[in-house]
Amino acid sequence: MKTPYSQDFLDEIKKALNDQKDKIVRQLEQFAVKNPAKAGDFNTIFPAYGEGEDENAEEVATYDTNLQLEDTLESELRDVNGAISRIEQGTYGICKYCGNVIDEKRLRARPTSNTDVSCKKAITQEV
Repeated sequence: MKTPYSQDFLDEIKKALNDQKDKIVRQLEQFAVKNPAKAGDFNTIFPAYGEGEDENAEEVATYDTNLQLEDTLESELRDVNGAISRIEQGTYGICKYCGNVIDEKRLRARPTSNTDVSCKKAITQEV
C-alpha cells in the first residue's frame, strides 16, 4: 500500500525529521565519534579528567552515563532514519503490522510512528 498523504504533509514531516536527525547527531557528537564502519553508529569517548582517584571515578561515571545516552540517541536516530526512508519509499503512514493507514494526528505527534494506535495497544497490551 502506498502512502495516502499529500506531498505537502510528507514534506513537512520530512523536514521535521531531518531537523530532529540533525539535533540527535549534534548531541551525539558532544561525547562520541562516528563509527566509520557502520552508518548511524557512534562510539562514546572515554573522558579524561585527570589522574586522581576522584577524577577516575568521575570519568567512569560520566562514561557510563554517556554510553546509556548513546544507546538512547542511536535508537532515536534509527527511528528517524526509518521514517525518512519510508517517506522516500512511498510507504510512510502505513502500519507495519496490519497495513492500515496511521492517523495523521498520531504522525504529527510522533513522526517516527510505524504502527497505528490499535496495533500499538495490542503490542504493549494496553487496554
